[in-house]
Amino acid sequence: MLINFFYTLRAAKLKVSVTEYLTLLEALRQGVLDDEGGPSVDKFYYLARAALVKDEAQYDKFDRAFAAYFKGVEMLGDFSQDIPLEWLRKHLELELTPEQKAAIEKMGWDELMETLKKRFQEQKERHEGGSKMIGTGGTSPFGAWGYNPQGIRIGQDKGRNRSAIKVWDQRAYKDYDDSKELGTRNIKVALRRLRRFAREGCELELDLDDTIHSTAANAGLLDIKMVPERHNKVKVLLLMDVGGTMDEHVHRVEELFSAAKTEFKHLEFYYFHNCVYDFMWKNNRRRYAEKFPTWDVIRKYNKDYKLIFVGDATMSPYEILQPGGSVEYNNEEAGAEWLQRLTHAFPKFVWNNPEPQGVWQYRQSISIISQLMNQRMFPLTLVGLEGAMRLLSK
Repeated sequence: MLINFFYTLRAAKLKVSVTEYLTLLEALRQGVLDDEGGPSVDKFYYLARAALVKDEAQYDKFDRAFAAYFKGVEMLGDFSQDIPLEWLRKHLELELTPEQKAAIEKMGWDELMETLKKRFQEQKERHEGGSKMIGTGGTSPFGAWGYNPQGIRIGQDKGRNRSAIKVWDQRAYKDYDDSKELGTRNIKVALRRLRRFAREGCELELDLDDTIHSTAANAGLLDIKMVPERHNKVKVLLLMDVGGTMDEHVHRVEELFSAAKTEFKHLEFYYFHNCVYDFMWKNNRRRYAEKFPTWDVIRKYNKDYKLIFVGDATMSPYEILQPGGSVEYNNEEAGAEWLQRLTHAFPKFVWNNPEPQGVWQYRQSISIISQLMNQRMFPLTLVGLEGAMRLLSK
């Protein structure tokens, strides 16, 4: 517990040495806090400050770091009070060395699913810190706040190691904000590489040159000529990954979404999670009630639509290659099948990835998606957007 407190102080730019940390531990071993009234957070605060902080000018930094780390445990010394759930969860998280992680074997897909069925039949009580049953803080492939190379996450509010191949929770996602004010026009400029203007529809705009020519040819009698407005004729189908690891990239995706809504008059968008399967949705709050079958999307839009995927492609390879591999439900066909159908239906396609390009080679799922996209994966940067738009415009 206190080693993380030590690192929190160091992260707050406090010059706390290992010697001072050992002094604090020794004071605790000697029972400095075990006087009348017993241990309390207040007593520990003054002891830690005296042992670890050399300069009074650093007290403010220490106070903020202490509050951030021990938030919610003010009543820890009073055992009549409940321990805050979030604080308890934090300390249930299992920390292992790289050697210990490498020693934990992972199961194949079929073995994992069969073993989970057996655990549901066998388990009758709560487990913590084990390697077999469904529990918390252990090395079992089933449960929360522990570690396993791959497993089924049950009862955990968010991902930590990005290794779950199934998630036993119904999660709520938020729509991307398409009205977000952009801090820069650079994204719009990059998107403008994909445009082809045409005058179509009702004649609403004055054609000044033709009006002057016609008026002169009509012996000076005014002859007004109108033309349709000039619009970007390009049609875009935007498919956006939402939720999970994409929560880290919400700001950039919202900027892109907002810019695309401005630049493309013919823009259609849908959401998916991790990989596209047999349905997508337009509103995350109603994603179970209002599903749009992927086959209907393929049939609805013509081949002249430019297909743009936006997602970090970070998931278990099973989610792409395995029927039933979706973390949320048992899909009958693998995600790879649906990706191939989409790219066949819309020959002009790209994938924009908000993850730093330097990590792509270390994630198997990104490599698989990139291959399915015929290496048409670009980083979600200005240079990457320009490259993607240039490819789509050919």
